[in-house]
This record gives sequence, C-alpha cells and structure tokens, in this order.
Amino acid sequence: MPGQRRFPRATPESKGLPSRAVTGFLDAVAAEGQELHSLMVVVGGAVVAEGWWGPYERERRHELFSLSKSFTSTAVGFAQAEGLLSVDDLVLDHFPDEAPTEPDPNLGRMRVRHLLTMTTGHHDAADGGTFSAPDWVRGFLSLPVEHEPGTHFVYNTAGSYMLSAIVQRVTGQRALDYLTPRLLEPLGIEGVTWQQSPQGIDAGGFGIWATTEDIACFAQLYLQDGMWDGRRVLPEGWVADASRPHTVSTHSNGDTDWVQGYGYQLWRGRHSTFRGDGAFGQFALVLPEQHAVVAITSGSDNMQGILDLVWHLLAAMPTDQGAVLAPDPGGEAELAERLAGLRLDPSAWTGAAPLAADVAGRTITLEPNGFGITSAVIEPGAERTRITVVGPTGQVMIDAGHGAWVAGRIPEDTPDGIRRNTTRSDLTQAVVAAVGWPAPDTMVLELRLIETAFMLRLTAVFDGAVVRVGADLNAWFGPSHIADVVGRLEG
Repeated sequence: MPGQRRFPRATPESKGLPSRAVTGFLDAVAAEGQELHSLMVVVGGAVVAEGWWGPYERERRHELFSLSKSFTSTAVGFAQAEGLLSVDDLVLDHFPDEAPTEPDPNLGRMRVRHLLTMTTGHHDAADGGTFSAPDWVRGFLSLPVEHEPGTHFVYNTAGSYMLSAIVQRVTGQRALDYLTPRLLEPLGIEGVTWQQSPQGIDAGGFGIWATTEDIACFAQLYLQDGMWDGRRVLPEGWVADASRPHTVSTHSNGDTDWVQGYGYQLWRGRHSTFRGDGAFGQFALVLPEQHAVVAITSGSDNMQGILDLVWHLLAAMPTDQGAVLAPDPGGEAELAERLAGLRLDPSAWTGAAPLAADVAGRTITLEPNGFGITSAVIEPGAERTRITVVGPTGQVMIDAGHGAWVAGRIPEDTPDGIRRNTTRSDLTQAVVAAVGWPAPDTMVLELRLIETAFMLRLTAVFDGAVVRVGADLNAWFGPSHIADVVGRLEG
C-alpha cells in the first residue's frame, strides 16, 4: 500500500549522526520560512529521521514535477541494457513518420544521449513549441535546432518527453508500465501515477505522483549502484554513467547547486552529491560519501535555500559507514517530539467576524477572471464556513475550518491536452481548506492542494457591496500574486 515502510528504522546516533543536528535542521527550516511537506533521512540503509508537516501525510502521494525526469532516464537505461535502443541512436531514426520532410541538419544529428544530457542543440527550451502542439512529438521535431547537438546546454523538459516517447516506441509500453516490473515492484513502489500527453505517452519530464518513501527508495537504489536486497535491479554500470557530469550546466538564477554539471536527467551537486529534483523542492538526494540519501517534498520557491540547509546537515553525517555515537536519550526524545509535531497551520480564526452575518447566503457576482468563476456564496457556521463557487466545472462546495484544516475534494485542474493517469473516475483532487478573518472587513480562504506543492490563498476585502479578491500562491513559476478579482454582493 502507498506509504508502506521498506527501510529499517534506527536512531540517528546508531548511524553516527547526532539527533541534535537533525533538530537543528528543523529549526533552520522554520527560521528561514521554508515550506517543507516531508523529510526522510536514510543513513547506512536505515531511516534515522522522518516527518510530515501536517496536513501532509506518509501515505499520501505528492507531485514530483521534474524529479520525474530521473525515472524516465532510468527507463532508457533498462531499454539500452535489453538491446532495444542505444544512447547513441539518432532521434529521427525512432520517428520516421513524424520527421519533417526536410529536417534541420542539426536535428538530423541529435542523438538520444543529447536528450538525456539536455544538449539537444536548441538555443532555448523547446517546451512551448512542443507542449502547445496537437502532437507533442511532431511539435518537438518541427522546431529549429540552432546549435550542434552536444555543444549547448539548456534545460529542456520537451527533450525528456521525447525520451519517454522513444521508450514507448521500442518497448510497446508506456514508460510507467515498462518500469513497473523492472523498477517499481522490486522497490515496493505501488500506485504511482504519471500524466500523459494527448497521444497517451507518459509526460517524461514531469507528472509523476509518489510517496516520500518511494523517493527515498529510488535514491537509495542509486546510492547502492543499482542493487536492492542483494539483487541487481539497475543495469550494471548505469548509475556511474548516468550520475557523472556529461556536460556543464547552467541555471537561470545562477544557483550554486545547478552549475555543478548534468548527467542523464540527474543534476550534480556540491560535496560530491547528485540528485533528481523537481520544481518547488522535490528532492531525491544521493550523498555517496556519507552513505546517505535525503528525500524531501516541499512547496518552496527557494530550492537552493533548501539544499543549503541540507548541506549543513550533511556536515554532521559520518563518512565512516560503521560510525556509531553514544546514545543521547535527551536529544533523541527532543527530535522524536519535533518530528511528530511538524505542521503547517492555517491562518488563525479570530473568533470575531462581524461581517460574516452580513454576507451569509448572499451571492457574490464576480467580474470575468482567469479562474472562470462567475459567482460565490459564503455560508458561515459554528465551526466551519461553506463556500460555494460556480465556475467552468459547475458548482463546487468547499468546507473551510475556522482556523483548522477541513479535508475535501475539488475538480482537478490540468492543462489542456494533459491527461492525469489515475485510478479514480471522478477526476478530483484532495484539498484541505481553512478560513480566517484577520480584520473585520477581510476574510482569508486558504486552500491546500495536498497532493501538490501548492496552496492558494484568497483574500476577500468587503467594502459595502464591493468585494475585492486577491489570489496568491505559496510558490509558482512566476509571480506568486496571480490575480485580482472584483465582485459585488447581491441582495
């Protein structure tokens, strides 16, 4: 079942790591305002610290964003070992029917290894022209390739999709189905989902949902050179080849841990580390010198800040695999208490909402907006407030606790053309919601999409019949303030 335990558990001291160093890491996370959702530290093959910031939970899967890329490259490794492809294959050889009539010469020289190493030759990422096309493969192949492949690094999620498409071509299976008996089942990973293109190809560069322990198992497999429970899972030599720096790397912010080189859909990091990572702080960190891995899920727009904190923790880890420290009952107890009490609380309910009665049950008609929501009704109760909105999917009711999270589901919002692979038929997503009144004329609704990195905060300011609503996200690919909407109280 999702969230099942596959590692032994041990005290930090029994693996040479001071409990107080992990507590210090948690202190630093809080002091710097980092929004972590989960943490798992594995040293010497045993979990020495794990925690979930409520309302996030052990059993719940989390969207991995670009950490999905590392699973895609692993599928390529299996396919190469089985003789189905080679990293030296020309990309166009796998798509004879989709290739342009007169291919760009550089496109004709593009190989699978260039997709793996983000050196396709595109000057800028091919994402826009690929994912906006009706057929993503044709969209990718239609774009100009300005540089000789292998000479120019640019982070290119569309290239990762092409890897997934190649895997599906040569295996006759989706990447997820191909990986299931080879990777997922040996590691005890169950229930993983992967978004797909309109053509039914796994997205490759994004779109996996998995648990924190799933991430840790994946990282541990790479730490152990592809071995698991005494048997070889990954092809021999794959980890060394995939994790070495095949090219220099760059990052838009110049962040230190993104300029250490790039492997096969894996980043090199400082301190002889490597990792798979995804937007907003999803990490599968492999620390070979410390015989450790760290798995993290987050909702942060400062990923370098998270890594900087991890490196402080790394400094306290032993490099001697057999290191043992004297027990520290006080430190161990303090750490256990901290890990058990991790939480992300909603804004406080003030207990005084003088306007709540005035707005109760009245329709708020909204001006046209990017959410497509046309109206809302607020119905305060004793312990929770029900907010009913009318939008593109019809009527949606959200129950929000007064200063406490209330669980629910809302319709799933996925970009046009992207299909969420799911066992559910209702196409909804899990949320928790809370409401507060920080000022007499201001109501705040916080909505956490707890299988993703995101929390939406809606701030409604009432001025007579006029309602002004600001929409903000905890983290986003652009500005976190995403909308201002004006409405009017009717009745």
